[in-house]
Parts: sequence; structure tokens; C-alpha cells
Amino acid sequence: MTNDVVARVAMRCLEGYEALIDGWLAEVMRIEPYAGGLVPEAEVREGARLGFGMILRGLADGRMPDELAPHSERMGERRAGQGMPLDSLLAAARLDAKALWHGLVAQARPEDLTDLLNAANLVWEAVEQHNTGLMTGYQRAVLEMGRQREDQRRGWFARLLDNDGRNPDVVRDAARVLGFDSAASFVAVVVPWNGGPVAGATAAGASVAGVSGEEETEDVRDIGAALRAGVRSMAARGVRPHRHESPAGDVVVAQLGPRGADAVAEALAAVPCGISPPVAGLARVPHAVRLATAAARAAASGGGPVRLEERWLDVFAAHNPELAAELAEHVLGPLDTLGAGERERLLETVRAHLSGDGAISSTAAALYCHRNTIQHRFGRLKELTGHDLRVPADAAVVALALRAFS
Repeated sequence: MTNDVVARVAMRCLEGYEALIDGWLAEVMRIEPYAGGLVPEAEVREGARLGFGMILRGLADGRMPDELAPHSERMGERRAGQGMPLDSLLAAARLDAKALWHGLVAQARPEDLTDLLNAANLVWEAVEQHNTGLMTGYQRAVLEMGRQREDQRRGWFARLLDNDGRNPDVVRDAARVLGFDSAASFVAVVVPWNGGPVAGATAAGASVAGVSGEEETEDVRDIGAALRAGVRSMAARGVRPHRHESPAGDVVVAQLGPRGADAVAEALAAVPCGISPPVAGLARVPHAVRLATAAARAAASGGGPVRLEERWLDVFAAHNPELAAELAEHVLGPLDTLGAGERERLLETVRAHLSGDGAISSTAAALYCHRNTIQHRFGRLKELTGHDLRVPADAAVVALALRAFS
């Protein structure tokens, strides 16, 4: 919409608006980091000449030129690429309306001032259109740079895993891109909810036993939300994480702080996952990922973290389910020939002994039995299975079989 007064005053500004730009530029170049030379002054001036020129032509013609929006968006993109903070960009943009309005008032005749004031909204709308383009371009560039940085982080982490940490140059560059100290201590976390093996799951493509596909999808969403929350909370615990998504599951590598791996386990308390023991140096992270993957196989749906060094038997039992089932059947299968009462008493004795200090007297005390009763049950177990709990090697086999059986 054309306003005769605004159009006439805008044309006067166009005939010589260098003074308008000079005043605007003097204020902008006092804003950090413009003042520090982040953007050359000549570039700032040229951008203002183009932008103010298009706005003034738009006010004179009654409509903004089609090229204003692309110009504004390109400027926003460039400032984002130059590292200009958003607050500084907005501070400079707020000066546009002030400079433009003062320039128009300076060119207005006394009899034009009232009509110019009544049409002030046209000036603000023109400047707002320019500022909207600035923000659109800036935000688009920030999103794209974020995607590029994430792609770069993902690519370097994949390279670190691919060469197994053997190439010092890759380790050094991966540390730089990921923001890690390559000599620090790390743990790896594997969360197999994204299609990987989770204890209790059926064959590939099937649902978790007793859980519908819709419920399983909800479980996966819950795990994903818990994982994201856990990763965000690590920084407050002195941990620096990097999350890497893969078809087999999510991997989180955490550079440890003063509280060590405990801080990671606390942050992921609601996430079924495997956590490796700490390793020294980024070069050992691929090894840690393999250990965490093994631990993740013992993570129960709905449970919390499995720390490898605390759950060796569970991890070994879960590592090869078919072999574990065969072991359980071979070692404990003979107990099926007993009556339910005797079978349960023997299993109770085995569990109590293996979870205690290995002394028969301690097992007897835990079960409120005489030690001779415990000795008799040990003898009965050996008679049926061929394994004597008083022999360490036999006790280890029975312990592993019991984990597989459970």
C-alpha cells in the first residue's frame, strides 16, 4: 500500500543515504564481536547499503522488492557461519528501525511530519520483514551447521571403531572433534533397544514375550526418552558423553570425571544397558564398546544398567543363549528326576552356598540347617550331576549353569 508522504520522503533518503548508514554503522561497530573485527567493517557497510536501499525503495514503491527476503536470509546465514552470536545479531538488527526512522524524519518537511508519524507502522513492518529474513537465514544455518557437526562427530567415531583405536592420528583427530581428552578414562555404554539383542526377546521380528507390538513400541520410546535424559544429566555429574546411534543399538562413550563410572550408572539408572569397565585412553574405547555390547546381552527389559565387572556370570550366560541352555540342561537337568520338594531344597542349597563365602558352616547358618544336612545335600547333588560344590572348578560350572537356568 502506497503512502504519498512516506513515498516522497523515502525517495529523498534514497538520493543520499550514506549519512544514514554512517550513523547506523558507528553504533553497530560498538557491539561485540563486531567491535572485535569478527565481520570486516566494509562488509557490514555493504550489507547495510543493500538492505536499507531495498527497504527505502519498497517504501517508495508501496511494496517490498522480491529480492529483500533472499538478501536478508543470506546475510543471516553468513553471520551464523561467521560465528556471530544471536544476541549480537539481534542487537544490530534493532538499530535498523531507529536509523531508518531518524533518516526519514531528517528528510521530511515540517508539513509532512504528522502524516509520516501516522504511517510509522509501514516503516516498522518493512524493517520487521528484513529482520524476519535475517532470523530465518540464521536459524537455518545454525541447524545445518549442527547437522554437519553431528555428521562429523559420527564419522570420526565410526573411524575410531573401524580401526580399533590403532591409528594414533585417528585417535587424536577423533578426540578433537568429539571434545575428548584422548588420555582420559572412558567407559562405553550399549543400549540394545534399537533392534539389538535384549534378554527376554524372542527371535528377530517378534515381540518380547507376553508383550504386544504396540506395548513394545511404547517400551522402546520410554527407553529412548530415559536414555536422552540420562545423557543430558551426565554433565552435571562431571561426565562428558558422546552418543552414537547405530542399527544394532545406541552407544554412549563417556569421558569420566572425579566420580568415575558410578556417575554414568546413576545417570542411566532407568535404562537397560551394558556398561564396560573403565579403560585408559580413547584408543581403548573400541575394546570398551565390545565389552559393553557383551554386558548389554544380559540387560533385562525394564531393568537398569549391567556393569560387566559386577555380572560376569550373567554376561557369559547371555553371550550364547543356545550354549547356556545346553549347559543348564546338562548340569541341572538330572534334578528333574526328583520330587518337587527335594529338587527345590537342593537348588536352594546351591544358591545359598554360591552366594555366600563358600564355607559349609555359613551355608548351614543361612538355611538354618545342621552342617551335616548341607554335606548330605552336596553329596546328593554330586550323585545326580557329577559336580561337587566343594571343588572350585565344579562350583564354577554349577554357578554358570544356575545363571543360565534362571
